[in-house]
Amino acid sequence: MKPAIVIIDMLEGNYSKPLQGIKEEEKIVPVVRDLLKKARGLDIPVIFACDSFLEKDFIFGGRMKPHAIRGTEGTKPLSELEPEASDIVLDKRRFSAFFKTDLDQTLRTLGVDTVAVGGINTHFCVLATAFDAVCNDFETIILEDASAAFKREIHDSFLDAYRNSALYPIFRVMTSGGFIEELQREVHE
Repeated sequence: MKPAIVIIDMLEGNYSKPLQGIKEEEKIVPVVRDLLKKARGLDIPVIFACDSFLEKDFIFGGRMKPHAIRGTEGTKPLSELEPEASDIVLDKRRFSAFFKTDLDQTLRTLGVDTVAVGGINTHFCVLATAFDAVCNDFETIILEDASAAFKREIHDSFLDAYRNSALYPIFRVMTSGGFIEELQREVHE
């Protein structure tokens, strides 16, 4: 397995400061930070896929309020995740990090065959990116403890629907710890 980790929409503009660890999307911050440290130690590429909208973007025509406006601090990866200069920051205009971006080409250039996805929101952008990863012929893992929805029940119900899908094992749900352990086992084999 030659993975990359794609963290979806964990942006300055999507989090209130200071973080209190109460909201579901705040609870995953320490897990994601620890995962990224371990991944970097194993030379796994880290990609932050960041919403970056225009002020009058079509996407705001529904109930979604304007946020992550291109050129503002709100589009930057969350500082608590301790982004590094070697990380890749990818602007995205829609739910999937693959849609009209160069993510596919970037992953292929890096020799990646497996995409591990985490971030917010499980039921929208994380899932859309995971499905598009499979559609682009990458084995795909949703990192359940490194993903969140605004309600835990929504997160759990969406992941439960895919734990034993017909796409297994090319599409899996697992913990970040299980993902790192699997990589470490492969290194020692």
